[in-house]
Amino acid sequence: MEEKILILDFGSQYTQLIARRIRELNIYCEIFPYNKTPKIKTNYMGIILSGSPYSVHDENAPFIDFNSFDNIPLLGICYGAQLIAKNNNCEIAKSKIREYGRAKLEFVDKENILMSGVKENSDVWMSHGDSITDIPSSFQVIASTKDVEITSYYLKDKNYYGLQFHPEVTHSDFGKVILENFTVKICGCSQSWTPDKFVEFTIESIKRTVMDDKVVLGLSGGVDSSVAAILIHKAIGDNLYCVFVDNGLLRKNEFDKVLSSYKNLGLNVKGVDSKNLFYKGLKGKSDPEDKRKSIGNDFIKVFEEEANKIGDIKWLAQGTIYPDVIESVSVKGPSATIKSHHNVGGLPEKMNLKIVEPLNLLFKDEVRRVGKSMNMPEIILNRHPFPGPGLGIRILGEVTKEKVDLLQQADDIFISSLVKRNLYDDVWQAATILLPVKSVGVMGDERTYEFTVVLRAVTSLDGMTADWSRLPNNFLADVSNEIINKVRGINRVVYDISSKPPATIEWE
Repeated sequence: MEEKILILDFGSQYTQLIARRIRELNIYCEIFPYNKTPKIKTNYMGIILSGSPYSVHDENAPFIDFNSFDNIPLLGICYGAQLIAKNNNCEIAKSKIREYGRAKLEFVDKENILMSGVKENSDVWMSHGDSITDIPSSFQVIASTKDVEITSYYLKDKNYYGLQFHPEVTHSDFGKVILENFTVKICGCSQSWTPDKFVEFTIESIKRTVMDDKVVLGLSGGVDSSVAAILIHKAIGDNLYCVFVDNGLLRKNEFDKVLSSYKNLGLNVKGVDSKNLFYKGLKGKSDPEDKRKSIGNDFIKVFEEEANKIGDIKWLAQGTIYPDVIESVSVKGPSATIKSHHNVGGLPEKMNLKIVEPLNLLFKDEVRRVGKSMNMPEIILNRHPFPGPGLGIRILGEVTKEKVDLLQQADDIFISSLVKRNLYDDVWQAATILLPVKSVGVMGDERTYEFTVVLRAVTSLDGMTADWSRLPNNFLADVSNEIINKVRGINRVVYDISSKPPATIEWE
């Protein structure tokens, strides 16, 4: 992993997308906030400056020391392009016409390496209120739109490039070509960042770091913790101790199913039935955050108890992935409210353990590819994301065993139906939510007064944004009918057609 592209984040909503596009080219890259720039070493083959909500004219506009970059190729995107320009005596003014959305390239310098293979009249995605209006002779215009002459430039003596559009979004027809031109043809990256290489590198790294020490990992059944477990197991074998806790808030029969699949993978795993402890802690609690804290605290109690039984544990393994890492060092600072169920909050400090996070370089889709390269079962790799508090935050109001039983039955019908109708893999996440309200219904000759459940299914790439899934009407009708007929206590089923934003994927 010697070759790297460094992405400096100035607060753009698209920064993670830049990284994803670079990774898709089999090139490893890292994101750092502009104000926490790492020491530039020879293994950084190139640097990309992101966009920003700021204008370069703002009094508190972000700025960087360009002298620290030596002779490394530089690509500025939107704000990044304007920052390079401002630092090199260009004029930047408020645009007479704000360019936002699609624009067409009217001129392309195909002789320039960055623009090689890019066609005129192709679409690019604009999002800027400032424009570079005048440039010295050291700059060369390499692309223009109708309204913005200096859409892209090349600073010849420094090997700097600028784009006033966003190549990372799919709306830019040749965006991927441009990014490949920069990283491969200009920076000289070999495109050797593959799942197999990552597995090889990570296993060796774990061996060197952990050596003969014992490691404990809390499994969730999800793809992140599962892939992390297999990687560590390949490195240290039975010195990895996995704990899978049944908090009573899993899906129907999930504890037995997941536990069985883990044992088939050869993992050293112990299942712990702690349902009663969690139900007791949740009694009387209806506030979502109170429920999360109760579930998190009880998990820590159980996990700590099991770790103490093993004895001589030196390391805590977690399935932390790269978006979590980026969020923690964001240019905007760590999130004000970290989800209380994220990983095992408070556990490392409480137990005085060192941390091993083998997936903290990867995005979610990369985690799945790594798992696939290790021949892990599709049933684990393609499993929908499931929140740490489980059904505890899909039961609005107080959680009781009776409500859990109701929701498990309804949820099982929904998920099983998605699988049977080959719709499961078309959905990023599916959930059933039990509302704390009852409504009137008629079943046979009897009037009923029973609970309502909500079906929620979304499509997404990473969960940051999501759209509601357009599931077939006949499918939803069949699921609704089956739930109402088979689950005594539910007489009404509704479907959530809200997107994120403004709604969240979960209801609490």
